[in-house]
Amino acid sequence: MPKVTIDKNVCKGCELCATVCPQHILALSKEKLNAKGYHPMEVVEPEKCRGCAVCAIMCPDCAIVVEKE
Repeated sequence: MPKVTIDKNVCKGCELCATVCPQHILALSKEKLNAKGYHPMEVVEPEKCRGCAVCAIMCPDCAIVVEKE
């Protein structure tokens, strides 16, 4: 199963990754804030991830890493 890691201190919550995710498994955190005061993205359904890494390619801040097993 692929693993998506989001660096929450780098993420600014622009949601570009969520718009391109074919599985629609990314969403803004409603509870957490990072050091910059942004709501970072989080993976809400990691079991649905296919490991396509489109989210990581789209991220302007390189805050996402996708590892395929």
